[in-house]
Amino acid sequence: MNLMEERHTSSFRLALAQMRVVGADRDRNLVRAARMITTGARVGAQVVLLPEALDLGWTSPKARELAGLIPLGTAYKFLRDAAKRDRVYVCAGLTERAGRQVYNSAVLISPEGRLLLHHRKLNELEIGHLAYDQGDRLAVSRTPLGTIGLMICADGSVAGQVVSRSLALMGADVILSPCAWAVKPGYNNARTPYGAMWRRCYGAVARDFRIWIAGCSNVGLINGGPWDGHSCIGRSLVVDPRGRPALIGPFGSRAEALLTIDIKPEPRPARGTGWDRFWENRREAERKSPVQSHKASAGRGTRPTSRIYAC
Repeated sequence: MNLMEERHTSSFRLALAQMRVVGADRDRNLVRAARMITTGARVGAQVVLLPEALDLGWTSPKARELAGLIPLGTAYKFLRDAAKRDRVYVCAGLTERAGRQVYNSAVLISPEGRLLLHHRKLNELEIGHLAYDQGDRLAVSRTPLGTIGLMICADGSVAGQVVSRSLALMGADVILSPCAWAVKPGYNNARTPYGAMWRRCYGAVARDFRIWIAGCSNVGLINGGPWDGHSCIGRSLVVDPRGRPALIGPFGSRAEALLTIDIKPEPRPARGTGWDRFWENRREAERKSPVQSHKASAGRGTRPTSRIYAC
């Protein structure tokens, strides 16, 4: 066994805080986030993933007025203190001010309160361009739990999945993504179940690189901004290294919940140009025995333990 294959020997518990976010109500949103973090820690989570722009809500009309600094702003410090108090990693989306710019940002904070990752969304929807400036960074962080990559919502759906694939090439074992998944008024989830695009985008990258990808969305009505009257509906998602959905959260504007799943990072089968050989070998195996290759891909490994707690 080589050094890459020796890195991971244990799993960790990830909590996804599918919380209600109220537009521009920073104080209450932060209190709700802190409660979710504490609950996550109490049920054994080592990492708590929260939604996109949880402080003000995505594309809030107040974004440019109320955006805070990272790491010196009120919202960041509040979450940092929560991470330290509950001794967990906290990953969260925040509205960031940096000089004259305002960014749709996300952070990963260690249990000691250190800022490990600071991401600014790259693939912002056009309707969000008035609220946020162009993001400018992409990174991973090596932790005792594995190497963690960070993106935000539509970063995961860009053509060719170039953001998530770049994080995987940088060594990510797990990609965390704060999200704000929303639907139009009157959306019929029974007729068109939400989330097919995210399962497809996450699944392709997870399977190609044998990594985990988790997206956590908030719930609640969007007030103001370009999507006024739409609803964020949760449906948070975790995809395993076979590209399979391992956890799907409840759907609905009131579907507030804490979700947990046990994550076991897998040994890296390749690095750099070695991925080309890995993929070619896989394609060759599938050509020779497509049925057996499909069964092996679909059935290998133990299904992870997951739970959903209503809030």
